[in-house]
Parts: sequence; structure tokens; C-alpha cells
Amino acid sequence: MSLGELLAATVPMVKTLNLEYLETTPERAVLRLPDQPEYHNHVQGPHAGAMFTLAESASGAIVLAAFGDQLSRAVPLPVTARIDFKKIARGVVTATAVLGRPVADVLKELDAGERPEFAVKVAITREDGAVTGEMDILWTLRPNS
Repeated sequence: MSLGELLAATVPMVKTLNLEYLETTPERAVLRLPDQPEYHNHVQGPHAGAMFTLAESASGAIVLAAFGDQLSRAVPLPVTARIDFKKIARGVVTATAVLGRPVADVLKELDAGERPEFAVKVAITREDGAVTGEMDILWTLRPNS
């Protein structure tokens, strides 16, 4: 079972919104939110909450792809998130997440007994390629006690 299939099967909000995992690697995570009228807003596009969940889910997927092998010693947690809505989104939207720091640098801090923080950047795009939103989310690896 792939990481995307595992998350789709176990995360309730992913199932609720029918998010589709297109790619989940330590370098990039790509998720798609299908066009679903029950999650439309007042301008007939995906609701801001659905787009936030899409972007946050993409960030979580890349974090698990990059650091899932560290779960026995640390738990990944989001610290802060900021989303900027750039253009009206309509139809299918896709979120692409990338890590802001090399995995090795984050692990070096964890190995030193620190609680590393690292950014994930997410771009939300329409099918025509236009960027409709951007999310910056700060994550940490909290060492297990």
C-alpha cells in the first residue's frame, strides 16, 4: 500500500473531501481536490476550508514521506500555517508541496537532541495552471519522551 493510499484510508478529512494522492515522495507531494458541488462556496468554486485542508494534507504527505522513518523517535506536528488566496478557484484544484530544507539538515538537528522546525511550501493550482493559492506551513519534529 502506498503512502497516499494509507492516508486516504485512515485520515477522515481526506475521505470526507475525496482527496486524491497523485504523488508522495520526500521531494514532492501532489494532491487533487475533485470538483464537488457540495463543497462549493458562494462563487461556485471550492470552499476556502476545503482548499486549506487540501494544502495542509499535501504538506502532511511530504512530511510523512520525508520523515516517516523517524516516527519511533519523533512525531511530526504543524506549528503554524498561512494561506494566501490569489485567484478564484473553480473546478478541480491541485496542491503541490515541497520541503523548504534538506531532510539531512533536519535530521542532523534531531540527532543533536533538538526539536527541528522546517517549512513546507504549497501551491494550489487550477487545471489551467493558474496559481489560486499558496500556503506556508511550519512543521516540527517533536522528540518522543
